Amino acid sequence: MAARWGRLSAGATNTRRMYPGTFAQTTPDKPAIVMAATGETVTYRELDDRSNQLAQWLHAEGLRAGDHIAILAENHIRYYEVFWAALRSGLYLTTINRYLSPEEAAYLVNDSGSTVLVTTMAKSETAAAMLELIPQCDRRLMMDGTVDGFLAYEDTVGAMPAEKLAEEPAGDVMLYSSGTTGQPKGIRRPLSGLAIDDEGRTGIAMLERFLLGMDETSMYLSPAPLYHSAPLMWGAGLHELGGTNVIMENFDEAKYLEYVEQYSITASQVVPTMFVRMLKLPEEVRNRHDLSSLQSCVHAAAPCPVAVKQQMIEWWGPVIKEYYAGTEGNGLTFITSEEWMDHKGSVGKAVMGVPHICDDDGNELPAGEAGLVYFEQETAPFEYHGDPEKTAESRHPVHGNWSKLGDIGYLDEDGYLYLTDRSAFMIISGGVNIYPQEIEACFALHPKVTDVAVFGLPDAEMGEYVHAVIQPAAGVEPTSELAEELREFARAEIAHYKVPRQIDFRDELPRMPTGKLYKKPLRQEYLDALD
Repeated sequence: MAARWGRLSAGATNTRRMYPGTFAQTTPDKPAIVMAATGETVTYRELDDRSNQLAQWLHAEGLRAGDHIAILAENHIRYYEVFWAALRSGLYLTTINRYLSPEEAAYLVNDSGSTVLVTTMAKSETAAAMLELIPQCDRRLMMDGTVDGFLAYEDTVGAMPAEKLAEEPAGDVMLYSSGTTGQPKGIRRPLSGLAIDDEGRTGIAMLERFLLGMDETSMYLSPAPLYHSAPLMWGAGLHELGGTNVIMENFDEAKYLEYVEQYSITASQVVPTMFVRMLKLPEEVRNRHDLSSLQSCVHAAAPCPVAVKQQMIEWWGPVIKEYYAGTEGNGLTFITSEEWMDHKGSVGKAVMGVPHICDDDGNELPAGEAGLVYFEQETAPFEYHGDPEKTAESRHPVHGNWSKLGDIGYLDEDGYLYLTDRSAFMIISGGVNIYPQEIEACFALHPKVTDVAVFGLPDAEMGEYVHAVIQPAAGVEPTSELAEELREFARAEIAHYKVPRQIDFRDELPRMPTGKLYKKPLRQEYLDALD
């Protein structure tokens, strides 16, 4: 969701692009950030001053436009000052999933070329274990305390002047979207060359304003981790509109409802899992709070079961909206509650990019026929950092300005998009993308494992859960104790949310003569058993 929303901003008349520096002048004492649980607040003046101070430090350390920094942090009150310091310095910012292992996190730092790492005491165990793995990242700051190898963020940055840099070129995020093979890949777009306050610079704020009606009066509740592209960029877009971003430290379904009432929330973004958890609350808890302030609640990131969305619209009214997009920012669809009731299951019509449905050879398919979903842009919209092959793979075989994310779907006669499958078995659990090959690689080296297949199966709450089928090594008994042993092994090697919930055993897995694991029919067996 880090796209540039050119079509949506075509009618803009502002001579100056809005950003926190603008509102530090016009509404300096207005809250830009509120931490939901504690009520701790950062005003626009404070956000502007603090991001200026970090920008000054980064500049003094020699970073210039096009350089990279990274942040590893929980949902922290200072998260956005790091974001805005990077974006007002012409830098790329990479946000790191706070649940990654030190090795996984270090890969993102190294691959992005980040020379500055900002982290927190809460993530100090992971951060400290990363030190010997990121030798080129020799500038390291830690908030809320320090451990060996890190400077105290507050003291170091606080010593800098709160004046903006003489020049403020606009930076960007470089976020990571894992592929189905190999390591995660950074999604890098060329910098615009414009200043941070240039009217020609477009962003997600245009989407928020024109599709959701958000503006400087908006109170936005952010319940998801800020390292994800959508929560990060939606919050940033709100800062370009001058609204207030209320950030939950962690999602809790009952607290979410409480905060909507407490802060008179007008807008929010969630993933379908959050809807499921709220719907499962006892009736008295669901009806305890006044939710009438809520004008827009948009969801994305994972398929939402039709029954779940139907119940949410019945509960909250027609404030539920949905979009479909990827971190790559190659296209976007959008649908309101009213439209969805007439096109149940659809993710909407395109508001950025022109959708095309094609077969495996790139031939365009008629309405109603499922195939690979491409979006057409005026120019090629993105590239995968350091991976020209993956970039080329994302492009249409004929039209270089058509790109795909690997989703399968179809368009109806009215131009509404419906998604039907993932072309490469990516698992989406609770709005988080999980890639099977990484998990398979983890198990492959275990002495009690000969072969393994990992895929997602439907889950009423999470959308999908991670399921593994393992061929034990010769002489190893396929017991429940072995399954738990393997799960414990995985917990020590990969992020916990990637560990299979269930492990089954088979004498042999279906591999083709070429060595390719023929996983589709294996997964289909489990899907058929659910019918």
